[in-house]
Amino acid sequence: MGSAPARGRRSDWLTTTVMTAPAVVVFAAMVVVPIVISVYLSLTDWDGYSANPHLVGLANYASMFTDDEVITSAVVTLIVAVVGTLALNLIGLGFALLVNRSDRLSRLLRMLLFYPHVLSALVVGFLWGAILGTNGAVNQLVTAHGGEVLPFLSDPNWAVLALLAVLVWAGFGVNVLLYLAGLQTVSPELLEAARIDGAGRWQVFRAVTAPALRPSVTLNVVLSLVTLLKTYDLVVSLTGGGPAGRTQTVAYLILWNSFHNSRLGAGSAQSVVLMVVTALLALSVVKLRQRGDLAALR
Repeated sequence: MGSAPARGRRSDWLTTTVMTAPAVVVFAAMVVVPIVISVYLSLTDWDGYSANPHLVGLANYASMFTDDEVITSAVVTLIVAVVGTLALNLIGLGFALLVNRSDRLSRLLRMLLFYPHVLSALVVGFLWGAILGTNGAVNQLVTAHGGEVLPFLSDPNWAVLALLAVLVWAGFGVNVLLYLAGLQTVSPELLEAARIDGAGRWQVFRAVTAPALRPSVTLNVVLSLVTLLKTYDLVVSLTGGGPAGRTQTVAYLILWNSFHNSRLGAGSAQSVVLMVVTALLALSVVKLRQRGDLAALR
């Protein structure tokens, strides 16, 4: 007969297995299986309709490096991800420091700052399209006072900037809340001690607040980066990928190729590459944070 400790370990293992099995099954069904299917389809020329996809090997991956549309969308996505991440975090941290109080006005401002994130991205896109479009509210106001129409959404460079601005407006409320949560971990005693020692606001922030916010910064950067890399819904409703495809992101192009152009194999290859790049960038940010922490301890 087995000993009591051995039976206890088996019982614990069985309990753990039973408790985690539903989560594992759901994760496998919703994440692992779709990834496997996407990888398989990326090796085919499937159009989404034919019964028997033909294997084409790595042809879909090779074609991405010579496809001008893919290259343009990759550049747009990189600009959106890098500039957007910086803007979201700088603005989010700035507003978090501004409303890090317990008075009624600060609580109201927190709610107002988060409100744009509650709206659907499609709704946000249509809303700002009505504001920034050629016949939108801003241009109606400008032309009514004798000015010329501003090409917010009709000029390629302006359109990318408009897309970035709307993305930041719609998303920075989440960063504000996460930074506020990080600010709550800062020791009031340390802040008070720094002020008593004669430290100014910037010195207090650099020596006390900033180190405590490192986990929040890492989390915000990763979340912002991942969210911006897979931007597509705002592109659909704000610019439609135009003008001349200059605001197409990779995620938007994946959907366009997969369902509008019936190139599901090519779209799947692009989605696999986007997934790998996103994972590598997210891991790189975490690793850099860990190295920074280790360097600070030495």
